[in-house]
Amino acid sequence: MSTPAPRLDDLRIKRGDPVDSSRKLAPVAIVIVVLILAVAGVAWQVLRPKAIEVRTAAAREAAPGPGLTVLNASGYVTARREATVSSKITGKVTEVLIEEGVKVTEGQVLARLDDTNGQASLHLASAQVEAAKAALEETRVRLREAEQEWQRQKALITATVATQSDYDHAEAAVLALRARLAQQQTDVTVSERTLAVWQQQLEDTVIRAPFAGVVTSKNAQPGEMISPMSSGGFTRTGICTVVDMDSLEIEIDVNESYINRVAAGQPVEATLDAYPDWKIPCHVIAIIPTADRQKSTVRVRVGFNQPDPRILPEMSVKVGFRDAEAAGAARAVLVPRESVRSVDGHDVVFVLRDRRVERRAVTIAGNHDGDVLLNAGLSAGEQVVVDPPAGLADGAAAVARKL
Repeated sequence: MSTPAPRLDDLRIKRGDPVDSSRKLAPVAIVIVVLILAVAGVAWQVLRPKAIEVRTAAAREAAPGPGLTVLNASGYVTARREATVSSKITGKVTEVLIEEGVKVTEGQVLARLDDTNGQASLHLASAQVEAAKAALEETRVRLREAEQEWQRQKALITATVATQSDYDHAEAAVLALRARLAQQQTDVTVSERTLAVWQQQLEDTVIRAPFAGVVTSKNAQPGEMISPMSSGGFTRTGICTVVDMDSLEIEIDVNESYINRVAAGQPVEATLDAYPDWKIPCHVIAIIPTADRQKSTVRVRVGFNQPDPRILPEMSVKVGFRDAEAAGAARAVLVPRESVRSVDGHDVVFVLRDRRVERRAVTIAGNHDGDVLLNAGLSAGEQVVVDPPAGLADGAAAVARKL
């Protein structure tokens, strides 16, 4: 069998269905994109700037303060109402009813003096009053009888039965008894006044507190003599000293060169030497309108805004007169002193918000117990960076350090 002769059609290439190249490349592209993103993410994690750990503190709202200190001075605590209680008469002390530190009320009995003589004189005066009243009553009875006799004589003389002499005698008796009655009424008044005097003398042997306060010293004991005036020897001039603690204030001698910085009603911050960490709010009561030519000072009275049992008379105290105008300024905040930095001649703080540091310009109003008082640039509650590290810039990433 012979081989068929080749034909031209046998040389034609047979093509199948066309191949979709995009489908073959799609998985490869996805893998490549994922690899690129993964490499980029790793690179970003490695190369990105790390957040700086910083120590933060919250800005605290400052209490309404009296402003800035314009003058510092020192003085002493004094009592506006203080009395050495004595007696009105000279006498021997028989009883003392108080001790140092005891609180007393107005009118409370503090001591008693010997009242033996006063009691005797009082009884005598009382008897004299009774005698005067009895004599007065007798005279009233005799006057009534004399007036009746006078009326009878008047009727008899009208009937021409009695003589004019009898009538005149009866009339004179009535007038004399009326005069005696008036005198005896005066004697009763005098005896009653004498009785009142001896009652007062007896009351004066009881020594009472002139006002409410605290006894700061006890100056007499039972058996000692006491007198309202100094008479030398062993005679005392007072039973005790009473101080009204609600009247305590501060007396300060301000140099007259600085008195222009002080005004009535001005806020003051006082610090007792006994309690150096206790800031006591005060105010200026008055400026005494005269100067001491020997010391070139003007006396200023400063009152406490609130009494406190820790404040005692004669304590030494330091005061700071505040700027009254600054007291009305906007509410300030307190931040740690280490959080404030000076940059290009301006005071700034770094505030941490959303893991980013924001630089803020602030205005310092003063210092307060190791903190800085800011009256502009910061609000209470914001977190400030304490002791910011060198090179910390605005916008830098940061996180609060865990303590």
